[in-house]
Amino acid sequence: MSKRLKLATRGLGAEPGIPEVAELAAWIAEHRGTAADLTTYRLFQSLGPQIAAGIGSPCAGGKFLQERILDCIIGVSEKRAIDELGVRKAALAEVGYGIAAQRRNAWCALPAPHALGIVDTYFNDNEEWTGAIAGAYISLMRTMRDAGVPGHVLICDKAEEPEVAALNRREVFFFQPEPDRESLEVLMEHQSSVASGKDHLPTVFDLANEYDLRKILIVDADLNAINLALTHVDPDQVVIAGYCTEGSDLYWEELEKLSSFSR
Repeated sequence: MSKRLKLATRGLGAEPGIPEVAELAAWIAEHRGTAADLTTYRLFQSLGPQIAAGIGSPCAGGKFLQERILDCIIGVSEKRAIDELGVRKAALAEVGYGIAAQRRNAWCALPAPHALGIVDTYFNDNEEWTGAIAGAYISLMRTMRDAGVPGHVLICDKAEEPEVAALNRREVFFFQPEPDRESLEVLMEHQSSVASGKDHLPTVFDLANEYDLRKILIVDADLNAINLALTHVDPDQVVIAGYCTEGSDLYWEELEKLSSFSR
């Protein structure tokens, strides 16, 4: 007899498209009195469809926040580190308050430090630079936590051991959309949960023989991927996850529907 299962769902961020000028102008007018601009519009659009679809653990933001983060890091000019690093907190607090107002306890996705593309021309030492940029990120994430955002997804181009080690903590989750085996090893060394597309699941479960895997987040899952995961772990260890890069509201609705099925 088949059994009905409901798996947890989680957002890992989104990359909303650029709206038409008239649409953006109307949205800014509607939100007059707040720090409304293109970035806050995209932030709002990244989270809204997840809430509407009923995603259990939604996440605002995405790599599109790169310019906002760069603007908030003191000591960086034109993507070059030219001085000791600090953080301009006011703009980050505004981002945090906006997310918390839209959905309490929603996380926020940011580009991981290396994905900002900053060139170090000041420290001239890899270890010092890693410590400095990690310290800046810890400060900016703390500012957003104080504003009501409990955690952050850091989106990687390539998971790097020093960076992941420096920022590894309970309220931070590293996510690489297209991981290779080496990157998965770095992530699983430091995280007991890992996100993977269906094509990379065999590698994840092979590495689970070496690392402690407590939860697998399947990005853009299908039933075959879910059934494969359930041959390795229990249902409460499987999360249906999404990272929407196509700007479709249906993306999150379909993901939520997929989380309920008979087996």
